[in-house]
Amino acid sequence: MKILVTGTAGFIGFHLVRRLLSEGDEVMGLDSINAYYDIRLKHERLRQTGIDPAEIQYGIPVQSKLFPAYRFVQLGLEDKEKIQDLFATEKFDAVCNLAAQAGVRYSLTHPDTYIQSNIYGFLNFLEACRAYPVKHLVYASSSSVYGLNQKVPFKTTDAVDHPVSLYAATKKSNEMMAHSYSHLFNIPTTGLRFFTVYGEWGRPDMALFLFTEAMLKGKPIQLFNQGNMVRDFTYVGDIVEGISRIIRKPAAPDSRWDGLHPDPSSSSAPYKIYNIGNSTPTPLMDYVKALEKALGIEAVKEYLPMQAGDVPLTHSDVSGLEKDFDYHPYTPIEEGVARFVQWYRSFYKES
Repeated sequence: MKILVTGTAGFIGFHLVRRLLSEGDEVMGLDSINAYYDIRLKHERLRQTGIDPAEIQYGIPVQSKLFPAYRFVQLGLEDKEKIQDLFATEKFDAVCNLAAQAGVRYSLTHPDTYIQSNIYGFLNFLEACRAYPVKHLVYASSSSVYGLNQKVPFKTTDAVDHPVSLYAATKKSNEMMAHSYSHLFNIPTTGLRFFTVYGEWGRPDMALFLFTEAMLKGKPIQLFNQGNMVRDFTYVGDIVEGISRIIRKPAAPDSRWDGLHPDPSSSSAPYKIYNIGNSTPTPLMDYVKALEKALGIEAVKEYLPMQAGDVPLTHSDVSGLEKDFDYHPYTPIEEGVARFVQWYRSFYKES
């Protein structure tokens, strides 16, 4: 397949590109390379896929020096004209839109950025898929959409009408926008609600990265809600295994869908929502213990109140993916954390 993947200077997108290339796909990567976090890390991810940052010019595709089937283009999601031109020229079979303004806490202080990237930017991709039809549009949603929900595990059949951050609200909006385009223009769309993805080349604003950096410097790690947090930590390798399978099976109308008893995760249109997680919620303190073991360091712990926009528990029901794609995440926390630590020490030359 010829696949456009957005967010390829980012964490999950970088791993997905390598996975798709290993499976023989032709891939074009797209990223704005913004300064939300250290651009040097983004540039090094690009180098790992054969893209020389020095050769990047905005809007002009760059050929990978390592993978003949890979090219990269720097574009902002908000650049409607150039995105339309890209779709017109390349004629993609499928699109996986992972690019977005990420982060719950950042959305408290920079709300405009989320509207531009996550709402207007996503609209541009829907419009491009409408003008230049693709077989499948897969896009990143988030477990954050569950908001104030307390019934666990979180199921895609649950209502998600009470987000606790603007970030979550934009992701819920993406799902509704996608449904309208699936209904009106018959565009097959699949939304994936990610659950706390971690692993090598991870984001510096995520807990594992922050904890590792602090512990190696002898600084305390910050544990919110007094450390009483539970997360459905999911290793990135398991995530990209699932995404690769999903891309190849376009969403289809659900013949059993009933407007009198509507299932929010499917439709009479070619539309589908899945949770993609580990389905094994882990207490934050167990996550910390795995990191302490991998580093050989006992963390200095600073216990703090819950942060605004955060939730104490996430727990995914991935039965939909199990049924439709034989998806079974298999990487234990201890193994995934150890792989991250090995990468971190190598990348930052820590001993």
